[in-house]
Amino acid sequence: MRIAYLLGTESWGGLEMNQLKNALWMHERGHFVKVYCLDNGKAKDFCSSNNIPFRVIEKHKKYYDWKAARTLKNHFLEDEIEHVIIRDVRDMSVSAAAKSFSKNAFRLHYFMEMQLGVDKRNIFHTNRFRKFDTWSCPLHWLEEQVKVKTKMKKENIVQIPSPLDTKIFKNAPEKNEARKILGLPESEILIGLAGRFDPQKGQLMLLEAFSKLEAKNVSLVFIGQATMNEGNEYVQQIEQFIREHKIESKVHLLPFRNDTETFYSAIDAFVMGSKCETVGMVTLEAMATGTIVIGSNAGGTKEILQNGKLGYLFEPENADSLRKAIIDFLDRGYFIPKEEIQNGVAAFDKETVLDQVEKRLEEKK
Repeated sequence: MRIAYLLGTESWGGLEMNQLKNALWMHERGHFVKVYCLDNGKAKDFCSSNNIPFRVIEKHKKYYDWKAARTLKNHFLEDEIEHVIIRDVRDMSVSAAAKSFSKNAFRLHYFMEMQLGVDKRNIFHTNRFRKFDTWSCPLHWLEEQVKVKTKMKKENIVQIPSPLDTKIFKNAPEKNEARKILGLPESEILIGLAGRFDPQKGQLMLLEAFSKLEAKNVSLVFIGQATMNEGNEYVQQIEQFIREHKIESKVHLLPFRNDTETFYSAIDAFVMGSKCETVGMVTLEAMATGTIVIGSNAGGTKEILQNGKLGYLFEPENADSLRKAIIDFLDRGYFIPKEEIQNGVAAFDKETVLDQVEKRLEEKK
């Protein structure tokens, strides 16, 4: 198949990286893949490093950018594209218009990574969504949300999980080795949180819960970096909290690193502290490593943990509820085997998911 992956925004985060990783994996499967991206360096560098064809495009407006849509249409026709895949809602309008201008010369597929906010059943959204041959939802709760909040044709709504290269995490170093690599204490019970240092990620909430624990052999591990272009104010709040509560020896702040599997292997429990994570790739990564997850009882985390069967749940943004969940973990520990935790994310394995993606695209030829 001839597939275009559109990346029309300047943002650089998990959504953009997922789009590029999926482009790479479909490229490795032998399809003709071309990435259409801005001239901002990161996407181009990724494509160059992985020998993926790409075309630089101009930044487009979120809505009704007819000029950009016609240009995209010409690019897609010139490259004989059969399928266009997007993940960012900001690419919806321009890609739908490009399809209209092409007289439906290609199929258009949206792989959802952000939950819907307001109702989108008005005529403007409905007309745009009609141009999409696929609206792929990674989890059941998102599929139900789309059915309720849009007028998308039911036959075009499918549930395909977000792909994860589970082999990387299953092959993580053993716990003792991982702790040596990261310079962490080998005898402590370690509870970790990964992600950018941002109020939405819940680092301060975890610190508040931890400060009220009576257990003495427990430490925290944070790995990440400050949100780009937003300064270090939140990091300073974290450091101030640590000083004021005199827990410097019990909290380890580590910089972001690419081998996140080492971090997951080093800790005993992972906290997903976000209020309502759409999917939560870090939750999937932790589980693929076999690490128990303590997550907020909302959104994708609740579904992935199967309502608590595969981990511990606490009420969103509630430090006391999180503290109780940590105590429950300290009392019960790994109440399910490591292998069962890993089996809980088997449906997200990239080879399984890519099989489903190929099947869907082939259905819509």
